[in-house]
Amino acid sequence: MALISGLPDDIAYDCLSRVEYDQFPTVASVCKGWKAEVELPEFLQLRKVAGRSQRIIVMVQAHVFSNHGVFKYPDSLVYRLTICEPDLGNWSELPLLACFANGLPMFCQLAAVGSDLVVMGGWDPLTWTISKSVFIYNFVSGAWRRGTDMPGGGRIFFGCAADSERMVYVAGGHDDDKNALRSSMAYDVAKDEWIMLPDMARERDECKAIFQGGKLHVIGGYCTEMQGRFERSTETFNISTWLWNPVQEGFLHVATCPRTCVDGDDETMYMCRGDDVVQQKHDTWKIVAKLPAQVRNPDCVTAWQGKALVIGSAGFGEPHMAHVLHLEDYTWTKLETPHKYSGHVQSSCYLEI
Repeated sequence: MALISGLPDDIAYDCLSRVEYDQFPTVASVCKGWKAEVELPEFLQLRKVAGRSQRIIVMVQAHVFSNHGVFKYPDSLVYRLTICEPDLGNWSELPLLACFANGLPMFCQLAAVGSDLVVMGGWDPLTWTISKSVFIYNFVSGAWRRGTDMPGGGRIFFGCAADSERMVYVAGGHDDDKNALRSSMAYDVAKDEWIMLPDMARERDECKAIFQGGKLHVIGGYCTEMQGRFERSTETFNISTWLWNPVQEGFLHVATCPRTCVDGDDETMYMCRGDDVVQQKHDTWKIVAKLPAQVRNPDCVTAWQGKALVIGSAGFGEPHMAHVLHLEDYTWTKLETPHKYSGHVQSSCYLEI
């Protein structure tokens, strides 16, 4: 049966590939044939090859409430999922499940696998207990589903990274008693299964995880005894050998929180350090750009295809703005940020749909 009556299938595919990502649930509801097509991984690949995929950044962002047009930053932060389309300057909000009526868990982590957005962990905003929950939102179906809870005891402030194709990796953090953890694991999104990885050599609370070049890099953090005094080392897990490489001492130029560290192109990494953006390549860090004044206090950095989105503020209590750094020439473009989307950002991830 033809996908579109009276048209060859190649033309029908071309038509479907032009649909905006937020209309996929509507397309999938038209008929079984359309639903089957848009849910195929090959469909998303077709959009990429044709240059029609859309680049979006999803953020865990605090609500900025409006009372008769007057915007207010609340004393108690309530977090929701914000979508930013940096190429178009569009901002929107992703509908949440009823169980998130009081907001997302504080300090939950985001990861992207294909057309799935994975939300895991955090603190329950009412009870302040550590959540082990995993929820997945599929952008094609427009539906949420519950995943298998994170195994083991409670875990918070862990590193989280995805290979963009199937797996989400979790490393470090601390337990209910604030003991820093060495353990690590992987979540297979398609199978809804957790797999335990070998332990890291060191405990790493508040570490940053980056997946790059087929390896999981776990950067910085601190052990239980250090309590917030960050170290400069990193550990790398090789997926092909299923082994951790020896600890690399002195990876970070200074002992600091690594939350703004992101992977760039050509096996580079970037992070914000003081008033600067620095690049790591061939084991050397160098300053490549100055942070704009409006984002001098960065909350979150997300990189994609030669660009990096920096969300931050000019100072305490100031609105959070967005600037895009072009990694080819290290120039900045200000991204207009509607006031309702100027709240604090805890975490983010990038998807190409």
